[in-house]
Amino acid sequence: MDDHQTQDLIKELVLRLVSGESGGGGRDAGGALRFAHRLLSSRLAPAVLPDEHALAESIKRRLAASGRPDDALAFADLHSKLSVRSRPASLWPLLYLLDSLSSHRRGAAASSCLPTAAPPRGPPTTGGKPASRVPGTPLGGVVLVSKDPDNIREIALREYTELVLDETEVSEAALVRDVLYACQGIDGRYVRYDKGSDTYDLPAAVRVPRSTRTLVRKLCEVGWLFRKVRGFISDNVSRLPSDAATEVGTVAQAFCSALQEELSDYYKLLAVLESYSLNPIPTPGSDSGVTGNYLSLRRLVVWLAEPAVRMRLMAVLVDGCRGLRGGGMAGAIHGHAQHGDPMFQDFMGRLLRRVCSPLFEMVRSWVLEGELEDVFGEFFIVGQPVKAESLWREGYLIQSDMLPTFISPVLAQRILRTGKSINFLRVCCDDNGWAEAATEAAAYVGTTTSRGGLGYGQIDALEALVVEAAKRIDQRLMDVIHKRYRFKNHCLAIKRYLLLGQGDFVQYLMDVVGPELSEPANRISSFHLAGLLETAIRASDAQYDDRDILDRIKVKMMDHGDGDRGWDVFSLEYDARVPLDTVFTASVMKMYLKIFNFLWKLKRVDHSLTGVWKTMKPNCIVSSPFYKEGTSIRAQFVSVLRKCQVLFNEMNHFVTNFQYYIMFEVLEISWARFSEEMDAAKDLDDLLMGHDKYLTSIVEKSLLGERSLGILRNLFALFDIILQFRSHADRWFERIYELQLRGKGKSKTKSKETGSWLDGGRKAMIQLGGELFRKMGEDLDSIAKDYTASLDSFISQLPLQQHVDLKFLLFRLDFTEYYSRVSSSK
Repeated sequence: MDDHQTQDLIKELVLRLVSGESGGGGRDAGGALRFAHRLLSSRLAPAVLPDEHALAESIKRRLAASGRPDDALAFADLHSKLSVRSRPASLWPLLYLLDSLSSHRRGAAASSCLPTAAPPRGPPTTGGKPASRVPGTPLGGVVLVSKDPDNIREIALREYTELVLDETEVSEAALVRDVLYACQGIDGRYVRYDKGSDTYDLPAAVRVPRSTRTLVRKLCEVGWLFRKVRGFISDNVSRLPSDAATEVGTVAQAFCSALQEELSDYYKLLAVLESYSLNPIPTPGSDSGVTGNYLSLRRLVVWLAEPAVRMRLMAVLVDGCRGLRGGGMAGAIHGHAQHGDPMFQDFMGRLLRRVCSPLFEMVRSWVLEGELEDVFGEFFIVGQPVKAESLWREGYLIQSDMLPTFISPVLAQRILRTGKSINFLRVCCDDNGWAEAATEAAAYVGTTTSRGGLGYGQIDALEALVVEAAKRIDQRLMDVIHKRYRFKNHCLAIKRYLLLGQGDFVQYLMDVVGPELSEPANRISSFHLAGLLETAIRASDAQYDDRDILDRIKVKMMDHGDGDRGWDVFSLEYDARVPLDTVFTASVMKMYLKIFNFLWKLKRVDHSLTGVWKTMKPNCIVSSPFYKEGTSIRAQFVSVLRKCQVLFNEMNHFVTNFQYYIMFEVLEISWARFSEEMDAAKDLDDLLMGHDKYLTSIVEKSLLGERSLGILRNLFALFDIILQFRSHADRWFERIYELQLRGKGKSKTKSKETGSWLDGGRKAMIQLGGELFRKMGEDLDSIAKDYTASLDSFISQLPLQQHVDLKFLLFRLDFTEYYSRVSSSK
């Protein structure tokens, strides 16, 4: 208001407005002029948006609607001319003033009483009634442009400002400067960091309004968050290189680098705010007209709103990542990325792309090259030094705590198998064909094999690469296993020789080693048995097998005690070399040894019964002298032979059916299923799983499992009784044949030996035969009783077994229900 011309114009306007009431001057004109100056100096503004075009259109529509189209056209023409000559947005105040005056005049025309321009200074009210308006006073006044005719709001604001200044000993500019220092983690003159309360705050001695103190605390939260983030970065990066290499890791370094990059943008903002803080802050009600980029505490709240959100998020991430490394850290950060705010998602995506870059590079190197580039132990796959035979099963494992949440367990297992296949081909199979397969897989999915080809947010591309690489590399591994190392041929050889599937070889082997194995175990030479094994191979169709397979079959003598015989310690083993020992591990071969011992004992029992049958041949029995003697000894002899034959038939029935069940229902059917799974296997895990199922099926159906220990003891008791029967039978018939030979010799020549047990001649032979037959009958009754009891116990336990195939064994053993009826009758 320093322009004298402007003041003159305002004075002239005020005098014209109040001329009708005050006569052209006086105290009323002076008061109205002061009120006009105060009104124009205030910062009051209308509560509407300054939209010049909308206001002009509203005025034209109002003129047209009131029946004044000529005035509307004239207004539009004048507005267009003024718009061309004036600055942008400079016509809106004038249009708003004219529109307000017009609105108030229309309201005045509709009302019989209008308020005066200023508080009435004329005659006082009489009897509580307002004084009448002086005739000729113009309608309206200054009140038409303000809702606060006495400028009460401006006066109150100035009084409040003076009160605040009296209560404050620190200027707002100083507080703004200290808050900016706190946002950088630096103590200011007034705002300092308190370690006890772990916060930035004004000391209690500093006298500021409570609202200002609250506002400073709110703003200093950004500094507290910044201090936490910067401390995390300093703890992980600002160290000696040796310490960082042992404790930080590449993922943590990438995380700190991403945080540092975000903080650089924060530093730029603080630099801008510091430049704004140099501008003076206008006081309320001042007429300085400062409209520049000054910085007050309230403006600082607006400026730091978005950085506070980012800083708060970084602080949450820092707290969640403490103590985590590698994939665990990446997974924790990924857990905070599931948010609906686009700004939030953009920030987290930018951060995770930096953090996950080392992890994706490790995955690429492992899947396409089989290399573990994990110096700091951050990858979810860990390798450990093992022998070549344990490389596949134990060489590489998944660390669940290092598996990031954005990689599913199924995908992780596929990643693990792909790298294992490459290392298995390279180390165990001495094959390099995997490199070509990996290159083809990367080209097929359109991914480069170089570094940086994959990153966060490309999980679908990663999964496609892993699936294609796994398919091609696993196919290469299966070709090498089946074609170069003839895996199926070796499995068939184990079935034929260790599982006794080669019948002629087994029979001839048992014939040639039987006498040797009847000796005490400590007297048997393993070298001699190896020679007998070679003899059995050459005497059977096994001689036509591949020499590499035959050379792998060896004799193994198990640990034995003092009373063990050769039958108890003899076994065969198969030399499975690399890479076949990955399937035929030591534990697997131990299981094969257990099955071989069981089958070998079963074959021995069958072989023993065959020996009993040869001893009891009818032509040998009929030609016996006891068969031609009198009725008494003949009846006794025939009765014993009948008991022996009946017991033999029962034992032979059991052994024959049980052996059929084992050799066909168990071994052949399990082999057929394993052969199908072997042909359908797509990777080495499928092959191992199929072989494990094959071996488990044999063990369970052969009563060798943990749940069949009770019935297995009964089965071995039956085997021992049958072997005992064979031993007794050999001893009995040896005695009979000896008596026969001595009887024939006595009948031809007279014995010169007096006092011998044959001196009695025929009578003595009959007497000795009677005693032998009586003893045989007693032994047969005892053996038959033990056998029947063990067989009943065995058959009664079969329905209790878990495997369904054992029900068919029960049906074969008791198809006439003879044992069921005998058992029920007891």
